[in-house]
Amino acid sequence: MRLIKRPSLFLFILVFCVSNYINSQNRESFKENWKSIETVNQAPDWFKDAKFGIYAHWGPVSSAFEGADPDKWYAGWHGMKMYVDGKIVPQPNGKPSNNFVHHSKKYGHPKDFGYKHIIEQFETTGFDAKKWADLFAKSGAKFAGPVAMHHDNFAMWDSKATRWNSMNYGGIDPSAALKKEIEAKGLKFMGSFHHAFTWKYFAPAHAHGGIDPKDYDLYTNPHTLDSDTPDAQFYEDWWAKLKEFIDVYQPDLIWFDWWLENMTEESRLKFLAYYYNKGLEWNKDVAVCYKETTFTETTAIKDYERGRPNQPKENPWLTDTSPGAWFYRPGAQFKSPNELVDILVDIVSKNGLMLLNVPPNPDGSIPQVMEDLLIDMGAWLNINGDAIYGTRPWIVFGEGPTRLPEGGHKVEDKVKIAYKNTDIRFTKKSDKEFFAIVMDKPENEIVIKTLSTEIGALNSRILKIELLGSNETIKWERTKKGLVIQSPKAFPTDYAHAFRIVLEGYTENNIGGDVGAHED
Repeated sequence: MRLIKRPSLFLFILVFCVSNYINSQNRESFKENWKSIETVNQAPDWFKDAKFGIYAHWGPVSSAFEGADPDKWYAGWHGMKMYVDGKIVPQPNGKPSNNFVHHSKKYGHPKDFGYKHIIEQFETTGFDAKKWADLFAKSGAKFAGPVAMHHDNFAMWDSKATRWNSMNYGGIDPSAALKKEIEAKGLKFMGSFHHAFTWKYFAPAHAHGGIDPKDYDLYTNPHTLDSDTPDAQFYEDWWAKLKEFIDVYQPDLIWFDWWLENMTEESRLKFLAYYYNKGLEWNKDVAVCYKETTFTETTAIKDYERGRPNQPKENPWLTDTSPGAWFYRPGAQFKSPNELVDILVDIVSKNGLMLLNVPPNPDGSIPQVMEDLLIDMGAWLNINGDAIYGTRPWIVFGEGPTRLPEGGHKVEDKVKIAYKNTDIRFTKKSDKEFFAIVMDKPENEIVIKTLSTEIGALNSRILKIELLGSNETIKWERTKKGLVIQSPKAFPTDYAHAFRIVLEGYTENNIGGDVGAHED
């Protein structure tokens, strides 16, 4: 029997591989122009279905904040702000930055103990890729990966394109280890890149002078504080690092921080064409996220840092946010799971996704408070995930008194949002199934005004309503007042509560065909 089955299995595998190869060859490759790249499916289904991802801000700079005063504010851009002495590198108040003061006290003057010396002390003994991936999977995330290269020009992989990498300084390749473990959990793998800003980031270091020319491959070639025009060497190095990561780790998603919009259009088009063509070669749909005006919403996915639109958008979008500081801080304060769940629900109702930052300890271990937060989010998603994953926006995104006054970047910093039990968000699973998510615990009855018989938002008969995670029969009626749901006796979670609404569906009479149907 085995002699019969083995050739059949081999033939099946051969046909499958050849078919995939032919399909990938039949898809026209992308050229380095906007007209060609606009034909891409910039938001593949896996991305639109995922809703929640995680990345981690960890690197040599994490250790720089050890011993910092927990009552003072420090910029996350330590490699830049450590050189702001208030004199050679001024700031508006005429004083040195907190980063400069802390760095000088801990290490000495940054001209003598520069950023490269922080790199040389990079400690990685607490990093465990399997623990990271296990936690990310428990959190309910569907894609995850490292901050592959931050503004400090340091590669968090075993790079051949730069000697400033985690294998030479740290003895590990976190990108390779994370890719293996993350994909083993069934998650998509991503990497984020922030090194377009490196040109500006290390300008203060050059202002102090004394950088050994052999270290220009870290700090970039000398330039002034106000220089906004990277040199040819910068472009060459920027591309070499990015291309290497793409070729070696084959990420499903590349995420970019800001300032790439200030680089040449040619460099941006070169990347898009190359990466999307690699997706064709790998026979998988890849995605790109960007900020500001780097790309367009028809060629990539727009990202809002610590912010989001205040209304739905036609194209899928992303929020990158952090429960606290981006990098490790002693005594860091974190958002609660309730706050993060509410933000996630609001994002998803408007056709968005959340990319949540995890700030590991300097040695690469994940703080217990962060681990607890992610597990709590995962527990909520385990019960309510059907109202999140694989959904699309409904007719309206929500109702209730609590709204963002404006959309855009960093709106989370501008206003404190606390959602109430009268705030409701909607998501859609199909034409016959959608969800009403109540953002806080109801007390008596839930009134969903949008579903009033007087309003034309819902033109289908409701067949059934159920509370996700509960077997309790839900009592309800639809009136001029709205859809009135009697509050259940118990709720399966402590945060937002998702009600599944099953519809009869919309139908139309078929008039055509029968001659007799047209007779008076």
